Amino acid sequence: MSPWAGLLSTAAKAKLLVLLISVLFSWSSLSDRVPEFALTKIEESDIKDDSGNEPVTEDDADPEDLEVFYPTHQWQTLRPGQAVPAGSHVRLNLQTGEREAKLPESENGRSDTREERRRRRLGKVDVDANSFTSQELKKALAKMKESEKAERKAQEEEVRKKFRPIEQLKEEFEKLNMKMETDYEIMVKLISKFNSSASTLDEKVAALYDLEYYVHQVDNAKDFLSLGGLRLVIDGLNSSEAALKEHAAFVLGAALASNPKVQVEAIEGGALQKLLVILATEQPLAVRKKALFALSSMLRHFPYAQQQFLKLGGLQVLRSLFRQKGMETLHVRVVTLLYDLIMEKMLLEGSQQGEQMAEKIEQYRQVRLVPAVLEQDWCAVAPNLLAMPEHDTREKVLKLVGVLMAFCREHYRGDPALGTTLGLLRSEYEELAAEEQREGDKDGYFRELLGSINTIIQELR
Repeated sequence: MSPWAGLLSTAAKAKLLVLLISVLFSWSSLSDRVPEFALTKIEESDIKDDSGNEPVTEDDADPEDLEVFYPTHQWQTLRPGQAVPAGSHVRLNLQTGEREAKLPESENGRSDTREERRRRRLGKVDVDANSFTSQELKKALAKMKESEKAERKAQEEEVRKKFRPIEQLKEEFEKLNMKMETDYEIMVKLISKFNSSASTLDEKVAALYDLEYYVHQVDNAKDFLSLGGLRLVIDGLNSSEAALKEHAAFVLGAALASNPKVQVEAIEGGALQKLLVILATEQPLAVRKKALFALSSMLRHFPYAQQQFLKLGGLQVLRSLFRQKGMETLHVRVVTLLYDLIMEKMLLEGSQQGEQMAEKIEQYRQVRLVPAVLEQDWCAVAPNLLAMPEHDTREKVLKLVGVLMAFCREHYRGDPALGTTLGLLRSEYEELAAEEQREGDKDGYFRELLGSINTIIQELR
């Protein structure tokens, strides 16, 4: 064997020894790390601590328990596990090897992160993660809910004290519905009370007062007629008690208003004669007012009643009221009634002709109201009322004078007092109309009255 072979064999032995030592060292290291990589079954008892609780890793930790990093405008070192607000600038410091974070700078140099805006909105609040745990927050939230529930319950109790339950209200409404009476039933009771001999004067007056409310309605007035109430009220006009007479006329006038069927029954029942007797005899002013109201309701839009009114001397009865003292309030009502009756006929005659309308026009032609007005010298009565101070009274008198102008023109021209009165009224209403115009009312009430006065003056020239 050569010396080179012995030397090679020695070197190979040394290398083999080093390789063997390396393998042994590596095997030893791998044996120490087997629990980390080996597929072994871990018993539950092996992952519990001494107290019997499972340890909480950083990944399993409640996000509410994590420490929050609050950046500023200076770089600060981040500790492991800290939560960084969204929008923060984060860098790795190459000199220290640590991560650092700070607030981003906006164009105006101010922080513009959502977290910073939230902190500015909420102010200085201690939100340190170490201050409250998730369990403490949950308990606090539960207490808040219990407090709200108690407060809501207290409010409900307060409402129950102030208001009754809906079930109780329903029961009461059902009872009311069971006792609900119709107008017909109510009128039956009122008529019975008025006709009862056991009722006192006050009870009868109260019954008539309530009946007046119901008979305004057309159907109720017809039911009132069918129940015999109209006959009782007409008889009540003969009562010796002024209160009964007054309220009987009031109910009669309400039932007659725009109700042809009741008008016919009333005039056939002698109501017209009894109303004229009340107006022609000494009666309290209140009784005469209600009688005139009933008479007006009977005559309007009822030409047959107007004919009977003239035949019975009704116009003379109304004329006599102007010769009595204390009847001034009735004068305007009479003037208004005459104006309405004259205009009613004039408007109907000027309307379009028809078969039914022609029959009604023929009925009105038989009512010779205007000749009777002229015969009884109403041309002299109306102008005297212009001296009354009320504007409403003057308006109604001016309307009647204007309607009678075609028949009373010569009489008006020969009346110097009328010319003087019209001149004074024109001056008065010129000032009032001018004042209205200054206030911005160009077509006011006084201007209209002034126009009526000027028209009458122009007609008399």
